[in-house]
Amino acid sequence: MPKRSAGILLYRVQDGAGPRVLLVHPGGPFWAKKDAGAWSIPKGEYEEGDDPLAAALREFEEETGARVGGDGLLELGTIRLRGGKLVTAWAAEGEFDVSALKSNTFTMEWPPRSGTTREFPEVDRAEWFDPAEAGRRLNPAQAEFVDRLVQALASGGA
Repeated sequence: MPKRSAGILLYRVQDGAGPRVLLVHPGGPFWAKKDAGAWSIPKGEYEEGDDPLAAALREFEEETGARVGGDGLLELGTIRLRGGKLVTAWAAEGEFDVSALKSNTFTMEWPPRSGTTREFPEVDRAEWFDPAEAGRRLNPAQAEFVDRLVQALASGGA
């Protein structure tokens, strides 16, 4: 059974400039110098039998420090990452001040084999991007979520 994650793609439309989407950059030393293809929607794993939407809302809050309501969400479906993980996402219209980012943390041995453990934020930054730039920054499979959102907005589905 493949691992499963669920997430929220927050978007905003301002002054007719088209949509912008909120992406997060993973924290920790492995991701520190990676940019293109490293960003993600706020998401996280859930167990078989768990409610994916509840997981998506929980993970958004854990990774950003902000809450998204469960009403008025646009289901974006599921994609499969290259490693086989399934990711299900919903889009929510809203605002988020990226300077207010407050992510949960994880602990790992760093540097490797040093015996020293350090704490790192799960997400080290968040930014708003237009769809084209989001497509360049996102993990390639997740770019499909932005495409689905843009199509839904163009057809009046959101």
